[in-house]
Amino acid sequence: MTEKIRKVLSFPSPVPAKADYQRVKSSYSVREIKQMFGLGERTVRRWTEAGIIYGTPVGETGDFTYDFHALTMFRRVREMRSQGLTIKQIEAELQGQMSLFRADNAHVQVAHLLTPFEEALVLHEQGDLTAADFYQQAITEGDNIAEAYCNLGIIELDRGNTIGALENFTQSLKNDPRHVEAHYNLANLYYDAGDFPLARLHYEAATQIEPNFSLVYYNLALVYHRLNNVPAARQSLNRYKDLEPGDEEIELVDQLLKVMDTGRPG
Repeated sequence: MTEKIRKVLSFPSPVPAKADYQRVKSSYSVREIKQMFGLGERTVRRWTEAGIIYGTPVGETGDFTYDFHALTMFRRVREMRSQGLTIKQIEAELQGQMSLFRADNAHVQVAHLLTPFEEALVLHEQGDLTAADFYQQAITEGDNIAEAYCNLGIIELDRGNTIGALENFTQSLKNDPRHVEAHYNLANLYYDAGDFPLARLHYEAATQIEPNFSLVYYNLALVYHRLNNVPAARQSLNRYKDLEPGDEEIELVDQLLKVMDTGRPG
């Protein structure tokens, strides 16, 4: 797959869309983790430097990238937050799990071979569409089934097969009803097809599962506007501003809010 970003949503000029399809990747930046999970960058870096979550240093920048296994840990953090645990409580829980893991594996060294799903991730990021075969193998072997279906949906989009993408995103949710990326991708797909009520349904589901996934709120605002629900659109955009105060395009978001308030460009 190429790294082309697909901007599927539109809004009255000059406000740009921010929606791109989300696949499960082999590595994520600190900013991407922040966007997906609503965790402060300081918290993510502190956990990394303390060895609570493993991150790969990026040169001498002081930054990190996180692999799929780390993503699984961040999803565990999401579940603990949904159970009402504070960041401090979650950190203590993760530190306890880390200590147990180290004790259990103190004298064990195992060479790690790539699973079919991990092999697919590598091929996918290289633009090699044989990744689809490895995703299918992963599904057959029960290896990260929801993630494999989600990424197969992205491959079908690259092939121009919208129906195939829809079927794969749906299968992803069938295997994991709380798969945020699959909800987000389905919402984008329905928006692109002009089915705004179904787009709203899946964007809202994504916000219920991950209340701090910032991009969802921007796109949800566009859907609400299409459905003539300006108060809800304004609320979603304000939520986006709260989560992304450093967005370089924040002035455009402010302009959009002004248009919604006054009914005309500023």
